[in-house]
Amino acid sequence: MIRKVGIASALVAIFSIPAFAATEYWVAKDAATKKCEVVTKKPDGTKLTDAGNKTYTSKANAEKALKELAACK
Repeated sequence: MIRKVGIASALVAIFSIPAFAATEYWVAKDAATKKCEVVTKKPDGTKLTDAGNKTYTSKANAEKALKELAACK
């Protein structure tokens, strides 16, 4: 019984990890095209630069900031 509970707990933990992976969003500007986009990884500073210098907890907030940032107009 304890073994079954342990296996079930491990499976729940493994399959729930991707749901928590993309909890931060950035507004990044592509260095080549000069267009802004919302990304889930922190911009590296070479191909993508951080346009807002801020992280966002939801994609909707990041998209709203993308429309309002002066660097993206």
